[in-house]
Amino acid sequence: MRASLHTAIAAAILATPLAAQQSARVPDGPGVRRALAYAVRTEPQTIEEQIAICEIEAPPFKEARRAADYVRRMQALGLRNVRIDSVGNVIGERPGEPGQPVIVISGHLDTVFPEGTDVRVKREGTMLRGPGIGDDCRGLAVVLAVARAMNDAQLRTRGTVLFVGTVGEEGAGNLRGVRHLFEKELRGRVTHFISVDGTGYTMTKDAVGSHRYRVAFKGPGGHSYGDFGMPNPTHALGRAIARIADFQVPSDPKVTFSVGVVQGGSSVNAIAAEASMLVDMRSVDPAALDSVDARFQAAVRQAAEQENARWPGSTARVTVEVQSTGIRPAGTQPADAPIVRAARAAGERLGFTPAATPSSTDANIPISMGISSLTIDAGGTGQGAHSLAESWDSAGSEKGTQWALLLVLTLAGIR
Repeated sequence: MRASLHTAIAAAILATPLAAQQSARVPDGPGVRRALAYAVRTEPQTIEEQIAICEIEAPPFKEARRAADYVRRMQALGLRNVRIDSVGNVIGERPGEPGQPVIVISGHLDTVFPEGTDVRVKREGTMLRGPGIGDDCRGLAVVLAVARAMNDAQLRTRGTVLFVGTVGEEGAGNLRGVRHLFEKELRGRVTHFISVDGTGYTMTKDAVGSHRYRVAFKGPGGHSYGDFGMPNPTHALGRAIARIADFQVPSDPKVTFSVGVVQGGSSVNAIAAEASMLVDMRSVDPAALDSVDARFQAAVRQAAEQENARWPGSTARVTVEVQSTGIRPAGTQPADAPIVRAARAAGERLGFTPAATPSSTDANIPISMGISSLTIDAGGTGQGAHSLAESWDSAGSEKGTQWALLLVLTLAGIR
């Protein structure tokens, strides 16, 4: 980000309501209490909306149908300038005063499930079962519920609040929706970002970054007996995996690495022409993540060199190609950062103290840019995320809706 944009964002953060910056005093008053009561009273409606959203397929890179439905729901709430941007994010605005903070509250539209998945939701009392019901149909419903409660209480905020449904949060989506928001669509405007993603009552203030690669060792291939004596891509792959497996990494900051998928070869009696692996490395510390990445890059090069050196009489050579399949930036925030204090104070007003846990979410992008950001859970109790057996228990879930509402009002300020 250019220095001028950093300056603009820093100035806007300084304009954040004093309560959010210093004591994180959660706003109170008749209007706020009315909005909170409305959130409780209409939680059944929020849950019905959650179900309806979830029963619209949104497979990776194919979120358009759900996005169109989300546009309709935003328009029904009277949000201003409702639109779908060039990558598919849905955005609606509730304007505040000029020169005041700009808060984004968002959920992600996409799921991990392929096209054709049965997304019908089954209900058994307070228990809902269906792919994506918690991750992130719940978050999407809560985002809308916050706008609805603010409307009912006729609350006017000093800061502008943007309500967003992002694309590409999951897996290979590589956070493309939120990247676009901060690099283009809302570049330089946003002072606070809230992602509502997950179930329960915790928050994510530290972004677990990840570097993912596809590594392919290639050679001419041949017969296992007749062409024996040439470098073998599968053997080179094995050498690389062995080197990676021997990495020693710190536990603080935590650094992880994994070879997740191995592929290659065509027959038991053939020297493979190609052998590949998918590699994932993670940490909340950017320098530590870059360090293990550099060691990984060296390990795969050395594996190819070692395999070629093993067969000096051969004119064949193994080569290696390393292709990035996703980079999620890492980042941390102080435990007493204003947005963290605001989220904690809002939770305590409702009777719980939210714990902070590191994770990889849409908030990775703004956190890595130094923008005040959090991901918060959306209430209820979920299990089996990313599985066809995903479930969500709605008992007490209204506190998740109230939490998101109070956090937005704390950051935006009441007129």
